[in-house]
Parts: sequence; C-alpha cells; structure tokens
Amino acid sequence: MRTLSTELSAYAGDVAERPRVYADANIPNGVVEFMRVDLQWDVFFVLEHDELRRASDREHYRLARRIGRTLVTLDQDYVDDRRFPPEEGAGVIVFFAPDERWLRKLMQQVDRKLFRAPGARSLPLEGRKLQWHIDDEQE
Repeated sequence: MRTLSTELSAYAGDVAERPRVYADANIPNGVVEFMRVDLQWDVFFVLEHDELRRASDREHYRLARRIGRTLVTLDQDYVDDRRFPPEEGAGVIVFFAPDERWLRKLMQQVDRKLFRAPGARSLPLEGRKLQWHIDDEQE
C-alpha cells in the first residue's frame, strides 16, 4: 500500500540534492530563471516576495540563515565581516561580473566546483563567504 511518505520520497531526494540559494534583489530576473531552469537550483528570490522588497541587507542575511540558503548577490557590502559576521550566516557568494553573460558563467563555475562537487553539503558555505571574480583562476 502506498503512503504519502513513499510517494514523496523520490521527489524529496531530488529536492534535497538541489542547491538552495537566496537571491537578493540585485540579481537580474533572467539570471534567476537561469539558476532555476539551467542549473536546477532551488532559488528563493526576494523580488517575488512583496514583504521583502524593501528589507535591509541585514534582514536578508538573517533570513537566508533562518531558511537554510546560501545568499548569492552582486552587493559588495556583504564582504564586510563587521556588518555581516561569517559565523552568523548560512554562507554568501558575492559575484563580481560586468554583465549577465559573465554572471551566468560564474554561476556555472560555482555549480560545478562548489554545489555539485563530490561530498558537497546542502549548505557548503555555512559560516563562510566567497568572492567569485571573472579574472580568478577558477576554471
């Protein structure tokens, strides 16, 4: 006899393996769609939630931790460890890219080298921050 648990187990396993990210307001809509469709990330996008559109960076930082998601952003303010102590976060990736094309390339690198790497955890950056640049030797 099938139960709800047995029916959902295959789906739950699939969802658990998808990187869980929190995209702040400065990530372009097209890139959010790319993360969801092409990279198959589970993306919480703040612009899709009216109550979060005007939230402070600090609120986003705390909420990402509370809901267990790595914060992805173009906002360099998150690099400041005094304002955003790494040990209080679920992990942050600050991207440095001149346009959406480069941002997508960088996200593909993150997907391959961080989120899909052998032994990757659901929160690979918990308590840490990364700055991902186009000129870094990350290929």
